[in-house]
Amino acid sequence: MSDKRLYLIDATAFCYRAFYALSGLTTSFGQPTNAVYGFVSMLNKILKEKKPEYLVVCFDVSRDTFRQKKFAEYKIQRPPMPEGLSSQLPLIKEIISAYGIAILEKEGYEADDIIATLARKAKENGLLTTIISSDKDILQLVDERTAVFSPYKDEGTLYNKKKVLERFSAKPSQIPDLIALMGDAVDNIPGAKGVGEKTAIELIKEFGSVKNLFKNIEGIKQERLKKIIKENLEQITLSRELAVLDKDIAIDFDLEKIKISLPDYQELFRLFKRLEFKTLLNGLPQEAVKARAVKLKVCKDEELKSLSGESGELFLYGERLGDLVFYAQDKFFRVDKSGPNLEALLVSPKVKKISYDFKKLKISLAKEKLPLTGVDFDVMLAAYLLNPSQPGYSLTDIAWDYLEKAQSQHLDSREALDLIIQLRPKLEKELREKSLLPLFNNIEMPLVEVLARMELTGIKLDLEVLKRLSEDLEKRLIKLIEDIYEISGVQFNINSPKQLRDILFERLKLPVVKRSKTGPSTDEEVLRALADKHKLPALLLEYRQLMKLKTTYIDVLPELVDPKTGRIHTSFNQAATETGRLSSTNPNLQNIPVKTDVGRQIRRAIVASGEDNYLLSCDYSQIELRILAHLCRDERLTSAFKEGRDVHKITAALIYGLSEKDVTEAMREVAKRINFGIIYGLSAYGLARDLKISAEQAQGFIDAYFLRYPRVKEYVEEQTKIAQKNGFVTTISGRRRYLPEINNKNQAIRQMALRQAVNTPVQGSAADLIKLAMIQIHRQLETRRLKTEMILQIHDELVFDVPESELAEAAGLIRDRMENVLELNVPVKVDIKKGKNWLEMEDM
Repeated sequence: MSDKRLYLIDATAFCYRAFYALSGLTTSFGQPTNAVYGFVSMLNKILKEKKPEYLVVCFDVSRDTFRQKKFAEYKIQRPPMPEGLSSQLPLIKEIISAYGIAILEKEGYEADDIIATLARKAKENGLLTTIISSDKDILQLVDERTAVFSPYKDEGTLYNKKKVLERFSAKPSQIPDLIALMGDAVDNIPGAKGVGEKTAIELIKEFGSVKNLFKNIEGIKQERLKKIIKENLEQITLSRELAVLDKDIAIDFDLEKIKISLPDYQELFRLFKRLEFKTLLNGLPQEAVKARAVKLKVCKDEELKSLSGESGELFLYGERLGDLVFYAQDKFFRVDKSGPNLEALLVSPKVKKISYDFKKLKISLAKEKLPLTGVDFDVMLAAYLLNPSQPGYSLTDIAWDYLEKAQSQHLDSREALDLIIQLRPKLEKELREKSLLPLFNNIEMPLVEVLARMELTGIKLDLEVLKRLSEDLEKRLIKLIEDIYEISGVQFNINSPKQLRDILFERLKLPVVKRSKTGPSTDEEVLRALADKHKLPALLLEYRQLMKLKTTYIDVLPELVDPKTGRIHTSFNQAATETGRLSSTNPNLQNIPVKTDVGRQIRRAIVASGEDNYLLSCDYSQIELRILAHLCRDERLTSAFKEGRDVHKITAALIYGLSEKDVTEAMREVAKRINFGIIYGLSAYGLARDLKISAEQAQGFIDAYFLRYPRVKEYVEEQTKIAQKNGFVTTISGRRRYLPEINNKNQAIRQMALRQAVNTPVQGSAADLIKLAMIQIHRQLETRRLKTEMILQIHDELVFDVPESELAEAAGLIRDRMENVLELNVPVKVDIKKGKNWLEMEDM
């Protein structure tokens, strides 16, 4: 007898389990991947821990097996395999084959029968066998040469003969007898109705087998149980036949064919890349997918001088001067120190620079007093434009998407530079094919310089204002907490959802509005819904709002002040949103709430940089509505903007059927909500909830809106058709947003994609517009050598720090560029205000 071991995996069962356990995993193009990921994770665990030499993965082929011929209801309660799972099985099999592992399936038989036959043949050939399965019927195969390993529950459970006896008080060979009596709900094996697992175990312990039980029915002590057995003799016999696994299938048993061969790492890379499994990609052996080696030499001063004097391309990578590496004229090199020749090379506009994340590099070099101009191609921004839905754009992420080999997550500068060199032509070619090069060259690349300058300039804070605000909030919160305890009648942890649930729904008996996985929800929507039923929810909302402002902004902003500059330097993220909008982090100044008094007070702390300076706020007026009017070309909407009239009042007059002079402020607010809501796919339900009106009344408003603005309705329908046909929508500048869920069978998911199809061209075009304005304003400020600095971009608003002597000139050029940077068929309007801080401002 040999000590070699064969491993057998019951794949179909594991695929089902993974499919339901890991719901929601899909690729960016809509392919479900939960079963694939779960199965491969289990397989990797087996390969790592067991290190098998022989392994076979067994699958069911179809429902039509010999058991259905015996019992038509066998497994009949199981619904057909979900489409989301069936689409993953071919992928799972491709991956198994790429691992060099044998797959076995046979028409008319289940995976369990194939496993039973292979286990018998393995024993006949002197092999030990371990079956990977969590089905109890497979335990009948356990003997001195065969074990069953269930990989679930911590470290998993290994069933040998002793463990089976311990778990079921029965030998492995008695498992079919147990199932015959108690049935199996999973497989719809009927058993004897009224006999559960405990009773079945007692009967088999006493009688040894079903066959012996039938011979000694009169020996059953309980009359009720004796009656059940007598009435179910045929059912029990059939159930045992269904439970017994077939060990005699005609299958070849060739040790060489079931021996694991070397994995095809390039094929695994291709599959994992396609399925967007970055963790699994990173787990592939790096020696199998390593980037080509790069040799570096130290570049001498005269060579640097020569390079800076010539036109050409310079690839560079590094996060600081010390680890900067270069590639030019077919040579990789680095420099050992900064000097005039290096500066001449970096500043030369004739030398086109190619890198990854130029903004970060420009800021780093600027801090070392090194300029960087001539930036030409940023692979991060190129990858972002090509697919703005990706969760991240690290260099290894982009390499996984566009190169044929996986890369280590921990690249040194030389390896990173090599990837940039390989990526540039592929990305540039795809940008050209998708008509994205103009957007890349005219907006995204020039914007790098603007954002880098804004981040380096920073924003001045009045720390005394924040200190006083923090102290005031502390007092308000203490009083709020006292009021909350008094109204609740008990002290509790206000930040604990569990304790809050007990107070709201057990103690105060308030109605449950909606539920989460852990119980009744206590989120903001729920508290708002309950606020008119009791005082406590309103106090809780106020507490949460104040606490968030205090902990997110008021107490955090002073800690973010750079001690060297005395300012905060927020990071503007250029590759973070699917619509092209900028976002900001550390701190996120775009999310400061301005609808609350305390939120507005935070703006008081953002101040001009000196006594002779002012802040200038330049805010687009209703820009998204104006872009909607441009895109849909509705006559009424267009003329309203051309005539400079109040578009919300006009809309209110139209939908209420009144003259404009009779429109109340409340009516105007309803119209305003509809005007802006239409851009975001407003539904009757959403409008009804926001305005606290009936769904019928809300639908009436929307119908009236579309009746008066027919081209808006046509635009919505056109965008939907474009998205369904092409799978993406575009902005005025050609920016794309892919919508893989636009034809999803799930209505909620599909509706979200439909809303994005309408909103993205509008919001994305507004983002393009303000980016273009930022670029042109920046260039004009430099050309005119003004000291005015752009310091903030908040969606449709730009904020500048302006010397008093430049106020008129700066405001004039900013207004001109913001209003005229793109020609729309409606006028673009900018509201400009000045002030010593961002809160207290007056019109200019």
